[in-house]
Amino acid sequence: MNATGAIGIFDSGVGGTSIFKEIHQSLPLESCIYLADSINAPYGQKSKEEIIRLSKKNTELLIKMGCKIIVVACNTATTNAITELRESFNTPIIGIEPAIKPAALSSQKKIIGILATKGTLSSELFSKTSELYTQDVEVVEVIGKGLVEAIEAGKEYHTETKKLLRSLLAPMLAKEIDYLVLGCSHYPYLIPLLQEILPPEVKIIDSGQAVAQQTKNILATYRALVTKPQNAPKFYTNKDVQLLRHFVPNPKFEVSYLDF
Repeated sequence: MNATGAIGIFDSGVGGTSIFKEIHQSLPLESCIYLADSINAPYGQKSKEEIIRLSKKNTELLIKMGCKIIVVACNTATTNAITELRESFNTPIIGIEPAIKPAALSSQKKIIGILATKGTLSSELFSKTSELYTQDVEVVEVIGKGLVEAIEAGKEYHTETKKLLRSLLAPMLAKEIDYLVLGCSHYPYLIPLLQEILPPEVKIIDSGQAVAQQTKNILATYRALVTKPQNAPKFYTNKDVQLLRHFVPNPKFEVSYLDF
């Protein structure tokens, strides 16, 4: 592994920038390359075969760009394609799954909510993980229909988005959950709205910090952590540059259009 190579990150749009921020905070010296596949967002409504195809395309491009490790910053891509990616590429690949385990183990009421895309909730990997850790826990699963589209339109704080969230969260509020698991990398951008809607005792949990720590651990194992600052992070989108810039406003970060 080339230690000076970048950390490659991809998502079905801008949501995975929430994962980038955790990685950048944990590994500030590292260079990162981010692909926002917004033209194909959301992945959660696509077939497993299409998700695998898109995930392979993104991974191959990041490897061609010289990335030393790939972070699949998309729950749907991870739960549907991670096995095929690891079989197809020699580069270490890290995925992201809904944080069911910590929520289930920490829940006092033993009632937790999971907000995720259809593609994640219907995947075999999610089903196996859920069965493993929620045998004595009631799980309220809700498909976040329309949420990725709202964020991809830059409407994460819009009144209509809040109204949609209230409707989606109604079954969880009725069951009086004490943990809400965010099963999509787009959803952390909704935390301010979620905190307005949910009772204060409900804890919101996502996978960003865990992915950052795993990235650090894998690079350390390969002795591929850099000791000097590398190039500034680069972000590419195949749709709306201004939207991506909205989520990564740091002027030192390069944000560009790329046809991929």
